[in-house]
Amino acid sequence: MTFWTDPINFIAVWLRGLLTGWGLGVDLANILLALLGIIILIVFAMVLDIILVWIERKVVARFQNRLGPNRIGPFGIFQPFADIVKLVIKEDITPDGADKVVYNIAPVLAATAVIVLWAILPLASTIYGVDLNVALLYLVAAGALGTLSIVMAGWASNNKYALLGAFRMVATMISFEIPMVVVLLIPTIITGTMSVKGITEFQGGGGVWIFILSPLAAVIFIISAIAELGRAPFDLNEAESEIVAGFHIEYTGMKFGWFYASELLHSFTFGGFIAILFFGGYNFFGLEKYPLLGVLIFLAKALFFYWVIMWVKYSMPRIRIDHMLAFCWKFLTPLSFVLLIVTALLNKLLATSNFYLLGMFLANAGIAWATIEILRAYARRQRNPENATQPPPPYREVPEGGDPTPALNLSKGSNPLLGAEIPLPPKCGGSQ
Repeated sequence: MTFWTDPINFIAVWLRGLLTGWGLGVDLANILLALLGIIILIVFAMVLDIILVWIERKVVARFQNRLGPNRIGPFGIFQPFADIVKLVIKEDITPDGADKVVYNIAPVLAATAVIVLWAILPLASTIYGVDLNVALLYLVAAGALGTLSIVMAGWASNNKYALLGAFRMVATMISFEIPMVVVLLIPTIITGTMSVKGITEFQGGGGVWIFILSPLAAVIFIISAIAELGRAPFDLNEAESEIVAGFHIEYTGMKFGWFYASELLHSFTFGGFIAILFFGGYNFFGLEKYPLLGVLIFLAKALFFYWVIMWVKYSMPRIRIDHMLAFCWKFLTPLSFVLLIVTALLNKLLATSNFYLLGMFLANAGIAWATIEILRAYARRQRNPENATQPPPPYREVPEGGDPTPALNLSKGSNPLLGAEIPLPPKCGGSQ
């Protein structure tokens, strides 16, 4: 074992020997090493979060034809630190009538919900927190803590706008978690494991990305993840044009900063899970055998899908909540169940066949084609008149002496809708 092939274990063995040499027991040394690893992982996530603030602002500036931060440091790279100082020195306000305990816990829980997800993220083949055999269930359960923090913030703020934003988040969570959980079963069926590290290893070493086997599952997961994150076009929990700032309207200073930082880090984390579940994670043409390169590959993939989430956010307008719920329950959820059933059947039937890859891909293509055709037929029905015997438009020619109601009798120049005579325009080519 060398530093380049297994850097984490190399450093752990050296530190364990150093601690036991100072008279500490092996168990106590292992506990201290575990705590040190947790602290390093949290610090890495927080530093990454600071970088994401700069990236988010620069990307949105390019989308909106602006410059973004460009004053403090080269290319404005130190602007996030100035923002942190500004948030720290801002006045901390707690509204009258608020539940102070719940109100103050909510932003901390929002950040915690994101950081605990990093415990199961395999950054490289030998660099990860813990390899859970039920990691996908852990992903769903831990992600729900973020939604709980939003509900706590909205209820404890004693503000109707904040409470409305929290209610909307509950509706979004209940709705879009269904298709998300369903499509999470697809990588489980294909790989035979719920371990995130196991799913990643299945796609490496000459394996194939799950995106190629089930591209529709990846698309559904991305859409559901954006809704779970509360990002546009599903950002109804903080719709500024309707409910001011939504669930965090009463928060100031670093409490608001925790919510903002948690949203950015949560988006990047889900970008990492998209890369792991469907695009091979840290695997890339054999370079994953070097763990440090594997970390860079994983971060690059996660950053790309984080950019995709930003692309959607800054390109699409916010949709109405009834349209959002109808889209989930009437379209996304049935589609995800159909995809799950077809995937499970083909995985069993083609498990030992040479046409496994082609069969899975063509099945997804067939489902996508059938879905598009169903949507086109539905759109045609919506565009066609409901009744072929629709009454004629109100302005039409009527015979002399006929009933002008409800139309305008152009022969007499009368307007029955207004009850007044209107002059007719002169005929073209006539004498003036």
